[in-house]
Amino acid sequence: MLQRAVLIGILGWASLANTSSAIAQKIKAAPFNYLPEQGDDRYDMRVPNKTLSLPDGSGFVILAHQSVGGYAVERYDTNLKKLWSTTIPVGPGETLEAFGRSPQQALVVLHNKDASSQNLTVVPVNLQSGQKGPVKLLITAPARDRRPGVSISPDGTRVLAFRYLTREQQVKSIAATLFDQSLAQVEQKTYDFRDQGDFFSPGVHVANDGTQYVTLISEGMKKLTVRRYPASKSADVKVMGVPVGGTFAGKAITIRDAKFVVLGDGSLYAAALCADYKTGEYYSLKVVKYDFAGTGDMKFSPEFRFTPAYLAEVGKANGVDVKRLEDVYLSELLLTAEKQLIVIAEKHFETGSGEAPVHAQELHVFGYNEYGMPTWHSIVAKNQTAPAVDAYTGIGFRTAVFGNTVQMVTLETIDKKSDLYLRRINCQTGVVTAPERLKLNVADDQQLAYVKDFTAWLGEKTIVGVSRPNKKSATLQLEKIVVK
Repeated sequence: MLQRAVLIGILGWASLANTSSAIAQKIKAAPFNYLPEQGDDRYDMRVPNKTLSLPDGSGFVILAHQSVGGYAVERYDTNLKKLWSTTIPVGPGETLEAFGRSPQQALVVLHNKDASSQNLTVVPVNLQSGQKGPVKLLITAPARDRRPGVSISPDGTRVLAFRYLTREQQVKSIAATLFDQSLAQVEQKTYDFRDQGDFFSPGVHVANDGTQYVTLISEGMKKLTVRRYPASKSADVKVMGVPVGGTFAGKAITIRDAKFVVLGDGSLYAAALCADYKTGEYYSLKVVKYDFAGTGDMKFSPEFRFTPAYLAEVGKANGVDVKRLEDVYLSELLLTAEKQLIVIAEKHFETGSGEAPVHAQELHVFGYNEYGMPTWHSIVAKNQTAPAVDAYTGIGFRTAVFGNTVQMVTLETIDKKSDLYLRRINCQTGVVTAPERLKLNVADDQQLAYVKDFTAWLGEKTIVGVSRPNKKSATLQLEKIVVK
């Protein structure tokens, strides 16, 4: 397992201390009932965050899969006292689609499908009382169509439901309906793409003010395009596109993985990992800011090339010889209060099919200043393995931004101690602290030991999570950790 964290910065390579001091105290724990997802849902990352902190610091809400027939929305105070629990039944043909919250209510979105039709509905739950409101139908579509989707704004005050209209598998338009925080319908829009030709991976995002963004990968997986639809009735649709692939030094470079994120301040960023089309060899990372609210233009950061020197840094971090990057995917785009952008990609792969274990290894972390210039990069070496049943919830990492620092939590075994570990990344310098043990002594076996989906920060020094404390324990527990 992990023996070190390695920083590769703009000044060169430096090893960090190979120690993991205990810096936290578990001050509270409570029993927690959780049933792992079954079937295809366990591989589905539609709802990666199932614990949401409340903005006033009064606690948090959890969405827990507690039985085959449903979920529960639960509210806890800061001392893990359960204030209320509300059951959300899930019947045949229903699956979880999204979970969010506005200042007044939690929102549980369900996908319903039968032989003839499908739809999205939302169940609102009052944050004060736990009382369920009337179920709201968001959108319907024929059963043969693509699965409809939903986007919830960062502050939870806008909900956008949408369906795809296709011809021969190609999306020709998207019909969307916008709702306010009371789930009252605000407007309907149709996004028309008949002039776009072929494109891939259309995504729909909504900002806090109701502005809608449609993201596309087009021109043979070489171009990142964003369409902005104002929240008003105005027909002023602005389109910004930038080619990030093409032919370079005789190589056809295309987009291997891309991620678009609308952040809390309304800004829209995109990152793309590009690779050689023929060989699959990773070529570079490219980052774009779509500055609709400011200059009305794009800010295209200088590309970061995955050179032989960079591969050598990756190899030195892991203690192995690395000939090429493989199985690396974009995970996070984070923004600090000073507009520094942090991009994190993770190596994540399966060793086989079916019930084969899944692995999550090193993190590739890139820092950009407020002007979009790359200033540093770091590689955080780790070695995580999980059985298939919790492969997408038991390993990986969780992050939160406080000031100019990113906090990162992982489940690892270091110096024969299986636990949750905390690292801090300085967003100005790229310096990564050595992993620090949170003193939970998480079980280290082939059973469910940690559910990453429930990890959240209540503040800079308070973390909540769900884990199994040791091998002898048969159940999970909800935990509150205060960092010293």
